[in-house]
Amino acid sequence: MSQLQRIDYAAVAPLIVVSGAAVAVLVADLFLPLGRRALSIWLALAGTVGALVTAVLAGTGPRRTFCVPGTTLPGGVRTGTSCSYVVDHFTVLLTVIFCVAAAVCLLLSVAPVAEDRLPAGEYGFLILCSLAGMITIAAARDLITIVVALEVLTLPVYVLAGLRRGDPRSAEAALKFFLVSVLSGAVTLFGVSLVYGLTGAVHLDRVAAALAQRQDLRHLSLTAAAVLLVVVGFAFKVSAVPFHWWAPDTYQGAPVPIAAFLATASKSAGFAGLLLVLLVAFRPYAFVWGPVLAVLAAATMTLGNLVALRQRHMVRLLAWSSVAQAGYLLVPLGVAAGSGGRSDGDLRTAGAATLAFLSLYVAMSLGAFACVAWVTRDKPGNAIEDYRGLVRRSPVVAVALAFFLLCLAGLPPGFAGLFAKVVVFRSALVGGAGVLALIMAVNTVIGLYYYLRVAALVFAGPAEAVRPAMALRAVAAGRPRSLAVAAAIGVTVIGTVVLGFAPQLVISAGNLAGLP
Repeated sequence: MSQLQRIDYAAVAPLIVVSGAAVAVLVADLFLPLGRRALSIWLALAGTVGALVTAVLAGTGPRRTFCVPGTTLPGGVRTGTSCSYVVDHFTVLLTVIFCVAAAVCLLLSVAPVAEDRLPAGEYGFLILCSLAGMITIAAARDLITIVVALEVLTLPVYVLAGLRRGDPRSAEAALKFFLVSVLSGAVTLFGVSLVYGLTGAVHLDRVAAALAQRQDLRHLSLTAAAVLLVVVGFAFKVSAVPFHWWAPDTYQGAPVPIAAFLATASKSAGFAGLLLVLLVAFRPYAFVWGPVLAVLAAATMTLGNLVALRQRHMVRLLAWSSVAQAGYLLVPLGVAAGSGGRSDGDLRTAGAATLAFLSLYVAMSLGAFACVAWVTRDKPGNAIEDYRGLVRRSPVVAVALAFFLLCLAGLPPGFAGLFAKVVVFRSALVGGAGVLALIMAVNTVIGLYYYLRVAALVFAGPAEAVRPAMALRAVAAGRPRSLAVAAAIGVTVIGTVVLGFAPQLVISAGNLAGLP
């Protein structure tokens, strides 16, 4: 027993690094002079990079810790050793995604923390606490750990969304996100309690074994209800229709870096939990959740794209775009119960497609938000019309923003977005979901309009001309914090270009990390 309970510190190393960095940020903030407290953001960034490095090093082989010996579940189902914390290809890939997203968001936060006088220590601490929850959910292999990790990653974001004191929009964003998260957490916990009551297990592999071997549970309506309640809880987290209504207002009211954090890192964590519970614990019930997710995917991508057509605020447009992208991410899972879809091979393919699209989406979306953060410095209203003639004010940022919008639209030279769409579209066709593939094709065409409209606007005129020499002096001398935003844009451009020309990097990673 003692050997089974021995902790593998290499497996939990990224979590230790992030937690230690969070404490270090708080302690450093106590001693830093008022004018130098922005250094807390850089310390948080160092902790994020450290977690990324340790995650890659720890991922050299499968690692398991917090394990319990085999037992016999109610109904005579015998199980082997189960572990609550597992580091495998799935965990490493998602931890890399989380750390990269958090690092870019911290770079984008340097300017808002200074200009809006946000508490830098608390800001960095909360980002790291949320990142700790994300890392935990990627490695969690029991329902209790997943639920706790979800709350750990969500609670700090409530505060971050409302951190701009005196701004009613920020308070509204925090309140809406809080109410929705409490509701989704309650629904998820209720579903988990039903699953435990029915199967007598919380470990994902044991839940799957009970559902597969006990015929008395297989056709029980309460079992289907428990599965659907858990799915609904995660649908709130990933902003799937009709559980999406909080996202646009929350994204708009929160600081732009936090909106980017919600649209990328937080959404990725929601999909991580969804993949785990569906493809591991509820694998025998793919015939129940598969059609439900197919309907959610069609509704999410359609409503997200249609409402995005009418947006006049850039962050709200990206918020509705994020809703639509969640629909695309649900497509492979929605066809998992199609023709032959209940086999492990088909479910693994669905998980790999979702992970590949998720990796590409995070890179593209982070880049778009980074460009918005640059423009927000001078145009805090963030109306889409403010982007007219951006090429004359900031030519490099204008080209980068147009590039990211083309990526999200799935058009060359945005090859990353093109390959992302192809991966998901292929999964729909291979899974025999021709209708869902047709809906996705129509929505892709709809998305072209609003992406290309903004991309064309940045090159349109007339606009206020800014002499290059004056702009260079403003960045180099007057606003050194602009260099952090420029670095974020540069990192996302390089990452998206590399993934666009070498998509096999994330496709192969997705295939290795695909569950089960």
